[in-house]
Amino acid sequence: MNGKICIVTGANSGIGITTALGLAKKGAHVVMACRDVERSQPVQAKIKKDSGSEKVDLLKLDLASQESIRSFADTFLKTYDRLDVLVNNAAVVPSKRQETAEGYEAQFGVNHLGHFLLTHLLLDRLKECAPSRVVTVASIVHTSGIINFDDLQSDEKYSIMGAYNNSKLANVLFTFELARRLEGTGVTANCLHPGVVNTRIMRDLPIIVRPIVKFAGLFMLNSEKGAATSLHLATAPELESVTGKYFDKCAESKCSSKAKDQEVASKLWELSEQFTGIQ
Repeated sequence: MNGKICIVTGANSGIGITTALGLAKKGAHVVMACRDVERSQPVQAKIKKDSGSEKVDLLKLDLASQESIRSFADTFLKTYDRLDVLVNNAAVVPSKRQETAEGYEAQFGVNHLGHFLLTHLLLDRLKECAPSRVVTVASIVHTSGIINFDDLQSDEKYSIMGAYNNSKLANVLFTFELARRLEGTGVTANCLHPGVVNTRIMRDLPIIVRPIVKFAGLFMLNSEKGAATSLHLATAPELESVTGKYFDKCAESKCSSKAKDQEVASKLWELSEQFTGIQ
């Protein structure tokens, strides 16, 4: 990974920290993309210390604000001359229904739309630096998600885990559609289930919901194990040309049949373009 530049969103907590650290240890120049720069600075310092690398930078990125996403992309593209790996890792699970700056339901807006826009804004640089990779952290709970085009924002029916599941299904659909659209460019797009990891997201969930989430994954992983598949997809030489796949435990895995619906994926892509103003 020497000489390669990697972005990790949400690199200040949970598996984001471990992913950033793992990339830095492998020699990559890591850009931590975090909402709260001040709170993330001690994490940045620790990653530098633990990796023995000074090439760990920190830029502000609030995925709940499309203005912030555009500002981040603009700053990154002006500051760095290449991008080899984009790890779409950040996610939110608010304890009650919230909205992004643009008025979208927070989990759909951050977990899906935010990364959709970010990836789009960085695609030209990824293509210039091909072979390059887009790695998106999804979840096994995508199997319980639905894409209801009549209620994408969960205005009519909202539940914390329902909205999360839907956003993770959107992540997988996005990955597969992105891979189709990038065919022949040298840019790969894959997604993964990290396992049920004991992260801040888990701790922020309402107490009544936590046992359900734990049961879905059968056991809890530490952040190091949770980041293993992200790092595998970001760095493994044998995966340089593998694209449009869903991984679990560092191996290709089966995903929900819903995630393979190309008609839904295409429609979600078109709506996401409208919602982010990139048409």
